[in-house]
Amino acid sequence: YIININDAVKSVRAAVEEAEQNSGVRIREAFLSVGGVGLEGAQTTGAAIISRADSEITEGDVERAHRACEQNLPNAANKRILHTIPISYIIDGKPVYGRPSGMKGLKLEARCLIVTCLDQHLNDLIRAVEEAGVEVIDACAAPIAASFVALTKAQRMAGCVLANIGAETVSIVVYEDNLPISLEVFPIGSTNITNDIALGLKIPLEEAEIVKMGKGTHQIPRKKLNDIVLARLEDMFSLVIAHLKKIGKHELLPAGIILTGGGSGIETIEDFARA
Repeated sequence: YIININDAVKSVRAAVEEAEQNSGVRIREAFLSVGGVGLEGAQTTGAAIISRADSEITEGDVERAHRACEQNLPNAANKRILHTIPISYIIDGKPVYGRPSGMKGLKLEARCLIVTCLDQHLNDLIRAVEEAGVEVIDACAAPIAASFVALTKAQRMAGCVLANIGAETVSIVVYEDNLPISLEVFPIGSTNITNDIALGLKIPLEEAEIVKMGKGTHQIPRKKLNDIVLARLEDMFSLVIAHLKKIGKHELLPAGIILTGGGSGIETIEDFARA
């Protein structure tokens, strides 16, 4: 989240200028990818009584069921809804597959994944981008934005978890049947690994960052370095596993885990993940 708006505006301007130079395109509008520990995903349920006399379910009824899901969101103070993603529907107590509109029934129930961020954080972010001269079209949760780039449709259909290992956070989104069914952000990131290496090996932070990425390690005791990195990655992956157990998906995602973000560049991360 933004503490110094002027610094943020300068950073956005610099990023926009670099993107303009590389692409040869003038940038006047943007989609915002919103991350950070204020991002949350929660599954809620909501119901709507069918309005038409012939009991046919309309798009309006589906929309009302979605709105009911949003109203049933717990602890909604200070939060802005970024996405309301329908996961499943029930008509008169029976599950239905696909779109419910056009079917007949008396009561429609919906289960949705609702992704929220802190209102203040998003407002500050929009302000920084607009002050840099770029108009904001829409905002998207960072893990979902990353999934458009990092996941194939086959992975999303079969079931997988996308983990973005950032500097300060690890954010995950779980997909099944081509839908995001869960989203979570953990307050631990690859900066923690850098700090641990600097402390453990008594080297400067800049050098610790280089060593973490597997470069310049010839004078470093290899076992000690691996032990430090493994300890932190164990913390990260155990949080991911605990979340998968909580939602009943542990060891039930055939397409496995896809790692992205700056921290995924750690040299031996695949071996650590398998272990």
